[in-house]
Amino acid sequence: MKLEKAAAQLEALGNPVRLRLYRTLVRAGEDGLAVGSVQEKLGIAASTLSHHLKRLVATGLVEQERQATTLICRAHYPRMNDLIGYLVDECCADSGCKPALTKETE
Repeated sequence: MKLEKAAAQLEALGNPVRLRLYRTLVRAGEDGLAVGSVQEKLGIAASTLSHHLKRLVATGLVEQERQATTLICRAHYPRMNDLIGYLVDECCADSGCKPALTKETE
């Protein structure tokens, strides 16, 4: 992953509403959620949701698919994993220390 791509994705997630939106879609799984369901869950105006979704789609973190009259949104898991990998791949590479323990490694 290129630095510019990672920076754009992190910048998009740096907004509290977009981060909450993204986490909602990540929790929804591969099936995603209809825009109306997302709006209900988050309790935000349709225009606000549209604005934030546009930004997440532009960075590649979210995909949208039209199913008849319903617009389905889902997290793009491969891109999410690429971003996470970009952040942790070189953890402690220059210091020789071991990464901090996480829930999975405890």
